[in-house]
Amino acid sequence: MKDTHKHQGLRNQLVKIISEKGITDKNVLNAIAAVPRHLFMDSGFVDFAYQDKAFPIAADQTISQPYTVAFQTQLLAIKSNQKILEIGTGSGYQTAVLIEIGAKVYTIERQLELFKKTKFFLPKLHYKPKKMVFGDGYKGLPEEAPFDGIIVTAGAPIVPNALLAQLKIGGKLVIPIGDEVQIMTLFVRNSEKDFEKHELGEFRFVPMLKEKN
Repeated sequence: MKDTHKHQGLRNQLVKIISEKGITDKNVLNAIAAVPRHLFMDSGFVDFAYQDKAFPIAADQTISQPYTVAFQTQLLAIKSNQKILEIGTGSGYQTAVLIEIGAKVYTIERQLELFKKTKFFLPKLHYKPKKMVFGDGYKGLPEEAPFDGIIVTAGAPIVPNALLAQLKIGGKLVIPIGDEVQIMTLFVRNSEKDFEKHELGEFRFVPMLKEKN
C-alpha cells in the first residue's frame, strides 16, 4: 500500500500524456495526478500502472485507460459537492477520481466479487463514496435521484431510460453505446422531456451486464 515519490513522478508523466491528448480540465488532471492507480491493480500489472492503457482486473473486467477515465470525467464538468452516479464501480479507480474532484459519488457494481473487494478497499485509501450498491446498473438508483451527472463505465447496447429519468434538469449522462465498439455519447437534460445528444468518438469497453430475469 505504498505510494512513493517515484509513483508520483510517474503520475505526473501520465498527466502530461493525457493533457497532450486533449484533456484540459485542471480538476481532472489534478485528480489523475493524485490517485495512486498502481494500488487499484493486480500485482502482476503494477509496474505498468502509469502507462496510458487498460488492464485486466478480477471478474473478467478491466481498469480503464487513464485517458478514457479523464475523457469521461471531463465531459461531466463536475463542480464540488455535485451528486454523481457511477454505473460500474470496477476496481474503484474512476470512483476515486470522482471523489478526488469533490463529487458526492453513488456507485453501482454488478459483479459481486468486485463489489466486495472494492467496498473494502476504497475506504482504506480514504475514498468514501456516499453509497456503494451491488445491483443492476440499468436501473440506476431512483431512491437517490436526481443526479447532476451519471457516468457509465461499460459498453451499453442501448441507453437505459431509467438513467435519463434520474438526471436533474441540466444534468449530464456520459455513456459508451454499442456492442463491439462503442460511441462515447453525452446526453444533456435541457427540460423534463428534452435531451441534447452529442457523439464523441469510438472507444472500447467491456459490456454492461444486465440482471438475468
